[in-house]
Amino acid sequence: MSSSQIGSAPLAGVTVVAMEQAVAAPMCTRVLADFGARIIKVENPKGGDFARDYDDVVNGPGGLAAHFVWCNRGKESVTLNTKSAAGMDVLHRLLDRADAFVSNLAPGATARLGLAPADLAARHPQVIPVEIDGYGPGGPISHKRAYDLLVQAESGSCAITGYPGMPAKPGPAMADFSTGLYAAISIMALLYGRATHPQPGPAPAVELSLFDVMTDVMGYALTYTQHSGIDQEPLGVGSPAVAPYSAFPTRDGQTVVLGTTNDREWQRVAREIIDRPDLADDARFATNSGRCAHREILEEAIGDWCARHDLADIQRKADDAGIGNSRYNKPSEVVVHPQLTARDRWRTVSTPSGDIRALRPPPVISGFEQPMGAIPGLGEHTDTVLSEIGFTAAELAQLRAEGAIGQAYRG
Repeated sequence: MSSSQIGSAPLAGVTVVAMEQAVAAPMCTRVLADFGARIIKVENPKGGDFARDYDDVVNGPGGLAAHFVWCNRGKESVTLNTKSAAGMDVLHRLLDRADAFVSNLAPGATARLGLAPADLAARHPQVIPVEIDGYGPGGPISHKRAYDLLVQAESGSCAITGYPGMPAKPGPAMADFSTGLYAAISIMALLYGRATHPQPGPAPAVELSLFDVMTDVMGYALTYTQHSGIDQEPLGVGSPAVAPYSAFPTRDGQTVVLGTTNDREWQRVAREIIDRPDLADDARFATNSGRCAHREILEEAIGDWCARHDLADIQRKADDAGIGNSRYNKPSEVVVHPQLTARDRWRTVSTPSGDIRALRPPPVISGFEQPMGAIPGLGEHTDTVLSEIGFTAAELAQLRAEGAIGQAYRG
């Protein structure tokens, strides 16, 4: 990326210090990095972010974990021993120049380190503190550890995924990912507010819990149950909210997903696709509520028709009728998806074990190519970053001798 492109990044000049693990906080800072912010990732010299070692599938043995590669491009890794006074002094010197501090440590950890929002308000009032935890303070389960699956179960997400009597975790890390996005949006909003209508006093603090975010993501299901008293059953590849809307095997061994969202679309499915005017005229199916109540009849009719046609013919006919449809794909089919290739969605990203292909950030912004920096090695930027804030080579050697920072990066 050219220097002119970097300078035009919306968050150019913004520095964020992060003490983060796994997905939620790293996703927040990755999004900020995608918009041009400088992310200084502070890691423990003994292993760093534990997501580095979930697996080694990226570039084979000795490589990096897929989770880490996904969440950590474009960051600078600095290894500090925050259990030492010298290490904490280095961290505070980094915070002296920071705009935000993002953490998702165990409950109470930032307070024990003297990095709670109140501590930062006193010592680093310009820093926006962002604390991500599992359940938020002040509740009966606030003390509990919280990982994505645990929070998805606690929030009801697993209960509406899978099949009746066979609940499942939604595949993507929805709790972690959504919380990271909310955290990034919060920082951007506060930075905008600081620039447009500055207020006296320390920067506002942001508190986010995975549980609060997932109960928001569960908004439709919770609202439905709140006002109906009914726990909707999961429907596999389908939706309890509308019908017909499901996945159907095709004659050529593939699976098509067909969906309707209103009465007009249902009429087109019945008359123009599956040639069942009798169903179109049946009063039981005139409204979405009626179709949901009798979805089994409709799914049987559509399933029978799809089983007698190939995927390409089904999709062509659905497109002609203006009916939403898609092909059920496995991840191995998505990574070679022609839509991604045709729209130039892939870029080359460097890692400590070699270059890889990675998908561009979702936003397409005119006149701005979002930066996609390298995946950092553990402690790769310690010397560079600390030299920028005034540490000499002799002082870095002394810090290493004291165990305050990690060993020199070897690549």
